[in-house]
Amino acid sequence: MTFTLATALLVSCSFAFLRGWASNSPADLARTPPMGWNTWNHFGCQISEKTVVDAAKALSDSGLKDFGYECWQAPTRHSLTKEPLADPQKFPSGIKSVVEQVHALGLKFGIYSDGGTHTCGGRFGSLGYEDIDAKTYAEWGVDFLKYDNCYNEGLSGNQSISHERYGNMSRALASTGRPIHFAVCNWGEDKPWEWASEIAQSWRISGDIYDNFGDYDPRCPCEVLEGCKNFGHHCAVTRILDWAASLVDYAGPGGWNDLDMLEVGNGNMTYDEYVTHFSMWALLKSPMILGNDLTKMTDETWEIITNKLLIDTNQDELGIPVRRRWRRPVPQGGTVQLWSGPLTSRRVVVAVMNTSPISINLQIPLSDVFEEATLGFYDVYDVWKKDTSGRWGAPYPVHSNNLKVSLRKHQTKVWILVPSNNVIDQVSFS
Repeated sequence: MTFTLATALLVSCSFAFLRGWASNSPADLARTPPMGWNTWNHFGCQISEKTVVDAAKALSDSGLKDFGYECWQAPTRHSLTKEPLADPQKFPSGIKSVVEQVHALGLKFGIYSDGGTHTCGGRFGSLGYEDIDAKTYAEWGVDFLKYDNCYNEGLSGNQSISHERYGNMSRALASTGRPIHFAVCNWGEDKPWEWASEIAQSWRISGDIYDNFGDYDPRCPCEVLEGCKNFGHHCAVTRILDWAASLVDYAGPGGWNDLDMLEVGNGNMTYDEYVTHFSMWALLKSPMILGNDLTKMTDETWEIITNKLLIDTNQDELGIPVRRRWRRPVPQGGTVQLWSGPLTSRRVVVAVMNTSPISINLQIPLSDVFEEATLGFYDVYDVWKKDTSGRWGAPYPVHSNNLKVSLRKHQTKVWILVPSNNVIDQVSFS
């Protein structure tokens, strides 16, 4: 899909720059997952006009926008009109001025609010003020709204109540006539994947992520989604992936499972763990919202977040997330997992993830991926290895219709299988 704008920025206790959509029609919102940057993971509420504009410039000047990439409120609303007001100390020029600067850089602009009386950061929320807030956001030129779930006055607990509360903001946004991506952020409560596609373009499936690969945290207690009543926060990467594995059928062009923001570059995971995190978010077609300091990136962080071949799989027009084919326990702890899915032009993407604490060698028969094909029908490319020209996607050798794989602890490898001239017209996935 061709995009006229490349990325977007989200503001509130969170601002975001997002990848643009194809046109100004609401029908074109989120035909592929949004991409961008959000202030929250790295800066929290310590933001200002300078934080936001500097990040926007970093996206533009560094070339990140070519790859496709909260606490703004005043203490109270306007006393008479009840319009939302920006913090005059942090944003003396007002939000509209910041939006114009972001748009001038070829980026789209996102903002944050909450479907409650207050935001999670303690500023005013939008519950009961949906119409005036949506109208103001549209007048400011906002392109994206992340809508949280704190202080919701008990208006949750079943799907019809949550649908109505979030639907009120969805309808208010639609009435403005401005296409604004609506991102439901109710942390997976009331199973938004079953109803949010009617009113939103993306929906969170879990409690808040934190910069951790696989440690258990009692604040994110549910090991499986079925019967989960406390989606919590401080959720590790592997916990979110286990939840996402059962939800792939709910995502597709126009509406996406949101696995939460990316932690790549925030410093608490290893290179291999960040590669796994970035890879699986991309392959599951999650929104790809960076959460690091864009003005201070290591070479390793830059290398991960600019893997164009992997980004292209996330933005593939077919819009089908990878599916977990198997998950096998390792005696020392953790698992080895096989994921795969289709791409446009009859291509196939395959990922093998090692969540265990040891290195592992294994052979994976192609029959584990799909039934009626052999590797002789495909050319195989390693998404995380560069070819002789320096581009991601070096040719990968195959042996007797098997992928031979060596994985370090917490490493993920990804391949794209491209049909050769004699490939069968259709492949049937196992």
